[in-house]
Amino acid sequence: MACAGAAVLLGGCVSARQMFSDATVDPTSPVAGEVARLSKTGDDWPSFHEIPETPKDLRPRRLYGQAARDVAQASAEIERQTAPSAWTLQGTDTFAAGARSAAGSEPAPSDAGGTEAFAEDLRKRATPPPPPRN
Repeated sequence: MACAGAAVLLGGCVSARQMFSDATVDPTSPVAGEVARLSKTGDDWPSFHEIPETPKDLRPRRLYGQAARDVAQASAEIERQTAPSAWTLQGTDTFAAGARSAAGSEPAPSDAGGTEAFAEDLRKRATPPPPPRN
């Protein structure tokens, strides 16, 4: 039964190839030259003995699965170690006090009059340009 089915399928392929080998292409078509080049008969078709052998220097298939499991375990460990619940801030007040003492005393505020003069100068320079002439 299987042989009969294979023979029918193979016969269909052979008849389809013969059917398309007799087809004609309009010579004025832009693809006529390419169709003629691709449809020429007598080409060398590959055979089963030309399939290369399986490489011998590959690791066994089960080791690929083990490597994938190792990567998945490493990923889970990284996610566990970096989860939001794994991070805490402790001693922030002590750190801030140390930073303040290392920075020294705060500078006194500058003269308020100088600041106002600077702001007024900026306001004068920030006036819009005159409208364009048409």
